[in-house]
Parts: sequence; structure tokens; C-alpha cells
Amino acid sequence: MSTTRRQVLARSGALGAGIAFSGALSELFAGTTATALGHSGYGPLVPDPKGLLDLPKGFRYRVLSREGDDLRSGEGKVPSNHDGMAAFAGRSGDRHSGRVHLVRNHENRNNAKLAVPTVEGLTYDPEGKGGCTTLTLDARGKVLEECVAIAGTAVNCAGGPTPWGTWLTCEETEDKAGTNGYTKDHGFIFEVDPADPYRTGAVPLTAMGRFQHEAIAVDPKRGIVYETEDAFEKPFGLFYRFLPNKPEGGRGSLRAGGRLQAMRVPGVPDLSKIQETGATFDGIEWADVPDPLAAETPIRLQDFGPKGITHAQKLEGCYWGGRSVYFVSSFARSDEGSAADHYGQIWRYDPATRQLTLVIVFGPDTDVQLPGESPDNICLAPSGGLMVCEDGEGAQHVYGVTRRGEVYAMARNRQNIGTPEDPEWGEFAGVTFSPDGKTMYVNCYAPGTTFAVTGPWRR
Repeated sequence: MSTTRRQVLARSGALGAGIAFSGALSELFAGTTATALGHSGYGPLVPDPKGLLDLPKGFRYRVLSREGDDLRSGEGKVPSNHDGMAAFAGRSGDRHSGRVHLVRNHENRNNAKLAVPTVEGLTYDPEGKGGCTTLTLDARGKVLEECVAIAGTAVNCAGGPTPWGTWLTCEETEDKAGTNGYTKDHGFIFEVDPADPYRTGAVPLTAMGRFQHEAIAVDPKRGIVYETEDAFEKPFGLFYRFLPNKPEGGRGSLRAGGRLQAMRVPGVPDLSKIQETGATFDGIEWADVPDPLAAETPIRLQDFGPKGITHAQKLEGCYWGGRSVYFVSSFARSDEGSAADHYGQIWRYDPATRQLTLVIVFGPDTDVQLPGESPDNICLAPSGGLMVCEDGEGAQHVYGVTRRGEVYAMARNRQNIGTPEDPEWGEFAGVTFSPDGKTMYVNCYAPGTTFAVTGPWRR
């Protein structure tokens, strides 16, 4: 989409293409308890006089945390590059108090402006600048605590919650010890307990693979963990599943190891070439990964036999809904090596039937159109639709997608990280909802800002 058109949409409130969907979108919400929204949004975005976040009329935001502020724990400054995030209900003694724990990733590389402070007992590699911080909120949404949850990791992009109430944070890198100053190998998943991070520490879940991790989703019935790989160059990433030795789950259970496999769609070496919404593939295969630790060769380059393996560009968001796992390909570009072009795909895999379905293709000539481009983090909204974080050029938005495939702008970042002559806006990330569904939490990647958005969600 041209910059000119994007700017026009941004000025007009970016109310999207209210295009009726052919029916496949309903698969996204099968088995959920969310109430269906019968409209295409909450109205145009209202310019924020403070220049931070534009929202529809009736909605309001609070800034919970900004990079550079002091952590309430006294451990240092709030780190840079706010990314993936999840919200968890308070446990045991404070269960009925309405407390919420937010776990937030920091996608910091070795040159990060503000590293996650190293803390004894929570640090993996002292030279790693990434990690997670946690915020504890009371029933009114006031921040009670903010502290380091894990440190010494690298490029913590996304991740996902587990059914037993922990967060799996993912390193989006393959750097080894001795690279970029690191003293340990990176490219792992780590488990974080949002209520008490010291109970999980900083232990890499090595059996789950060493690659450029993006996000995960857990099958609550079978205990299988699905993983996306956001590899930047061809051959692109793979879609994985991890079969744990302790499928019953529980904090620390993934340390017991398991088997890592990659998805093979027979006859489809590259998912980008599939362009028809509703296209379905039966008999999905899963191939054992020869070397999950990628000691010599990145997993996506390893030998999976004569049948090969299925790749896709920009595999990012991942979540579990109903009886299936959904995952996002943010975009595909033929000039970068993909088999075809698209502005985003959402795929659905049903483990019971071993069936893969292309639920949505975003783009200018498809059933569902984002006014912008490149869907990234996604989550189910209590109002019965999706919330999608945009990661592209120009003004950045959180978009809503209704069950009928109608797209509307929910939020727009007003914070300019460029210059007046060449403005640039940080992407959104980590969109998630409070356990009671009354608050949407979302991060602005840069300048690192965590917002809480309230309003008439069920209107």
C-alpha cells in the first residue's frame, strides 16, 4: 500500500474495509465463549491531546510504564523495546483481590539503549541485554510492583502463556557464545513465573530447540507446545511442535525434555504460494528435527529427508483457540525469496484431524483488508473478535477484526521516534486482555510504553 494512501487512512481514523467475509473467519472463534460483536468498530479515532495514543470516543488509557523510568523494585531503569506480553490473574492469597500480573518482553540486542538489569538468581548470560519485567496491578489497575523477571537473555520477542499460569519467553536469535559478546549460546525458550520469577529462574528449555523463536501456543488437552520461527532470510522459518515428556504440564515440567518436530505440508514447500482463503490440507506430517540444538547447522537448513520440509516467511503470532492452534505469517515478498506475495496470513491447524486451513489472507485483493500491512501479535478479544498489532511503515495501529471480517482501527500510536521532516512511529506489540476482559494492555515498542485501555468493550 502506498504511503500516500496510508497517510490518508491515518488522518481519517483508519476505519478499515468493512468487507463481508465468506465464512472462513468464523473458524477463528469456534469453541470460544466470546460474545459476538454486531458492528464494525467503535467509531473514528479521536486525536489524543497528549500526543501518545488515539482511541475511539468513550475509551481512555493509562500509561503503566515507560522506558527510562525507575523500576519500583529499585533494580534499575525500565528497559527498552517493549514487545510480547501476557496478563495473569493473581494467585492463591491474592486471587480474590483482583490483582493482575503483566509479564513483558524486552527485545534487546547487544546494542540496546537500556538493558534489562542483571539480578542474581534471574540472569542467564551477564552479557545478554534482553529479558522480561513484570508489573503487578491492583483491582483498580494501579501499579503496585515492577521488577525484573528474567535477565541475561537476548532479543526476547514474543512467547505465550501456559495453561498452568506461566509465561514462555522466546529468544529471536541464533547467536552462539563468542558472538556479539555473549558468553552463552542463545536462541532458546525460558519459562517465567509471573507471581514469583525466582521459582523458575533463568533456565533455557534446550529440548524445545535453538532457533529464531517468535511465539508459542500450548494445546491444553495434549500438552503439546507449538512454536513459530521468524527467520529473516531464505530459507525462511518453520512451524514446530514440541511433544513434552511430561504432557500433564505444570511449572518446570518442560525441563524434563521431549521431542521437537517440524510441520510438513505434503506438496507445499512454501506456505506463501497458497492464496485461496479456506484452502485446506489433510494428512499434515510432522518430521523429527535432526539436531534441535543446531550445534552446526540451523534447524531450517538441516536435512529432513527426500520429502523436505515446509517453510514460510515471517512466522510470528501464535495462539490456541477452541480446539486448534492459529499462527500468523506477517507478510511474504517474492523479491525476498518467497514463492508469492501477501500482506499477511492466518493459518489454523487442528491436531485431531491433522488438517491445516488458510483462514485469512490479508491484502488489497482479498476478502479481509488491513488499511495498513503486516499483522504481527494477535489475540482474541472478549468482544468476540481479534486484536491485531500492525508492524509496517507509517502510522502504526492496533486493528480489530470482527467475526464477519470487518476491520476497524482500535488504537493509533502518536509518538514520533523519527524527526518532524521524516516521522516514524514505533510498532505495537504484546496486545492482551485482563482476565476479566475489561482492560486491554498493549505495548508501544519504541519509545517503550505500556498502556492500559478501558472503555465500552461489550457495547
